[in-house]
Amino acid sequence: MKRWGFLGLLVLAACAPEEAPDTSSQYQVCPGVIAGVESISTSTQALNSSEPRQSDDGRQRYLVRYREAAQSNPQTVTSVGGQVRTVLRRTPALSARLSAEERALLEQHPEVVAIEPDLPLHALSLPRPPTLALLHAPVQSGSTGEYTPGLRLVQAPQVWDRDQDGTLDVGAPTGEGVRVCVIDSGIDPDQSELKQAYLDGWDFVEQDETPWDQYGDMWGEGHGTHVAGTIAAQLASGGANVSPNHDRNGVVGVSPGAQLLIARVLDTDGVAWMSDVIAALEWCSGRGAHIASMSLGGASDHPLQREAFAAAAERMLIIAAAGNSGEPMAYPAAYPGVLAVGAVNMEAQRAAFSSYGENLALMAPGVDVLSTIIHGQGTISQVSLGEERHESRAVYLAPAGTHSGKLVDCGEASTLGSCPQATCDGFVAYVERSERVPLQVQIANAMKQGARAVIFGDLPRQSALVELSIGRRGHWVPSALVSHSSAVAMRKVPGTPVDVQLHASDYAAFSGTSMATPHVTGVAALLWSARPSLTPAQVRQLLVSTARDLGPEGWDPEHGHGLVQATAALQALEAMP
Repeated sequence: MKRWGFLGLLVLAACAPEEAPDTSSQYQVCPGVIAGVESISTSTQALNSSEPRQSDDGRQRYLVRYREAAQSNPQTVTSVGGQVRTVLRRTPALSARLSAEERALLEQHPEVVAIEPDLPLHALSLPRPPTLALLHAPVQSGSTGEYTPGLRLVQAPQVWDRDQDGTLDVGAPTGEGVRVCVIDSGIDPDQSELKQAYLDGWDFVEQDETPWDQYGDMWGEGHGTHVAGTIAAQLASGGANVSPNHDRNGVVGVSPGAQLLIARVLDTDGVAWMSDVIAALEWCSGRGAHIASMSLGGASDHPLQREAFAAAAERMLIIAAAGNSGEPMAYPAAYPGVLAVGAVNMEAQRAAFSSYGENLALMAPGVDVLSTIIHGQGTISQVSLGEERHESRAVYLAPAGTHSGKLVDCGEASTLGSCPQATCDGFVAYVERSERVPLQVQIANAMKQGARAVIFGDLPRQSALVELSIGRRGHWVPSALVSHSSAVAMRKVPGTPVDVQLHASDYAAFSGTSMATPHVTGVAALLWSARPSLTPAQVRQLLVSTARDLGPEGWDPEHGHGLVQATAALQALEAMP
């Protein structure tokens, strides 16, 4: 699960509903300014609800459970007027859209055991994109600059590039021949780092064979693309938009030889349905997946979900994000058959947001993890006040662009009168981070008063610049975050010329147990490529028995068995008969 620090999003893609900027001020709004999100789907209402969502025709999503799998006949639903969405093959159930009347009729059918809400999970028009090339041999040579701190922390380069020359060692385990199923938000088919690894996919949201993180002309936030890149990004495959701060070749994944099966279950609002997740597990297994990687979850347990994961865990290794609430784990991570992953920072210290519990197995890098995102969606910022450059971090989903102008102090930008020195000729707004005013509202208020760029000042006592996200694409201006010390300096010199630049990037640093999970997935793929005969139980045992102990000695509910270690696991494998 991806975690946006300041906004407190538990999972990917669910922003708070947009609040209208205050218009009670005596100050005049600049004419012709459009500010705000493009649109917000009604699916965001499911994030904090276990109730089925109602569609425009009055039907809601349900799971229809049967006594036996052979009785899961779609005709029992269609005969009463219901709409079948997915028939589960290994579980005696199907998902359907039913009206109240149709549900009442179906409940009387002798083969139907129960009709229950189809619960949500979350991570917590352009022409159809071209099909990804089916090329599966990993790129052999690149540069060591592609080795991210997270990659080094789990020891992956020591497995397949022992001499650190930027080239895969001949015969070393790279994940080659291993099928990893990423059950997530889909991917961007134009992300050059993933084309080599892509094998097959299915979109359970739109029921087609193009599992792209997109609905119509609206792209998602790139959660699945980020996860997939951590697993299998290729050497020397950097995209067109590579920041000057990053290696021109981009990044490389933990297991660059692995083959990716992409099962899209999260929509562009970051919401998935239990029935689709269960169907995705069946699809992954049917495609020969060794591993199912799941950076999503929900707060609710459910007997059908529990049964489905128990059955799937016998056929493949299921690895899932523990959650970002700092509280007991989400499901499916909390299920006994699932390998649950928590997050540490790059100093191997547990992230405060990382959930805990009796089923927590391993920890992996989950703070400021650099990986692939949707082509051109990320930005890298540069902020200069006069001649002085200030460290900054781009607000995610803020557009690329440059603006130079005078600095105007807008405080928290909570009203349309917050920028007293504003002019409609354009300026750069200084805005304080706020825990009470939504970031969308702050930017919109500043824009309506004439701001062409926004600089956010961080809160005091922050050890590093946090992640800020607008939440959704829309009509915004370039926006970046600076440290509290930089903010103090800027507030002393209002009216000083300031320059804000945001450069497009195909990469971004995200935080969350969503980012930790694919690190463990990649290490598991390395083990399987070294010995294809391993069982899921054997791979799991190798991972947990060789982890680097963190926290109290031995297993504990906040650190599990410790930090996953690729080299140690491979050495233990070599000692096995």
